[in-house]
Amino acid sequence: MSEARTPAQIEADIVRRREQLAVTLDEIGVRVHPKTIIGDAKARVASTVDQTAGRAFVTVNRVVTDVKGRFVSEDGAPRLERLVPVALLAVGVVGLLAMGARRRRD
Repeated sequence: MSEARTPAQIEADIVRRREQLAVTLDEIGVRVHPKTIIGDAKARVASTVDQTAGRAFVTVNRVVTDVKGRFVSEDGAPRLERLVPVALLAVGVVGLLAMGARRRRD
């Protein structure tokens, strides 16, 4: 059989539980406060944007490195056998676009 508690022990237990409940309610109040919810949402969005931007940067960096590797040799010299055809193609495309724009104006 359990020992009988004194009224002072019961009262102390009630006071302790009230204090615990007050702390718990304060924590809940902070968690459901609109500013807290908005702050958490902003933090999640910022984290997602940072991760997305980081992945985009890595992807772009990889592509730039790959393209550079195709047009520049390992010692840093340009690979003319690859640059000249691309330059001629670019000049041709720009020329065609200019001619098309001129024809539309006339």
